[in-house]
Amino acid sequence: MADSVTDYPYETRLNILYQPLEIIDEKALADACEYKWFNQTLCKVNESVVRVGIIEGEYHWHKHDADDEFFYVVEGTLFIDLEDRTVELGPRLGFVVPKGTLHRTRAPHRTVILMVENAGIIPTGN
Repeated sequence: MADSVTDYPYETRLNILYQPLEIIDEKALADACEYKWFNQTLCKVNESVVRVGIIEGEYHWHKHDADDEFFYVVEGTLFIDLEDRTVELGPRLGFVVPKGTLHRTRAPHRTVILMVENAGIIPTGN
């Protein structure tokens, strides 16, 4: 069973790319991305982080026992599969997946999202 970020076929970068008082250029980062599933921590805000995701395809089913996750679509379409339904988000729509909720994100075409979550969260789940 996979138990760390490196055990999955995703490009996940947990380093904080931008410090306070720096301009964050999400578009330039997304435009330069060549990965089908890319996750980069942009900045830290108090005890949370803001991450950009450039995704195409499916993530695995997972949950975060102690952490909520916020997803916001910048461009494209994001589907969030839950046990009892699927949520579809287009540009400028957001959604919170509460802690302990089994979910899977997927995008049929290249999609750019922002995520806000606890800085200590394990992106691949518990």
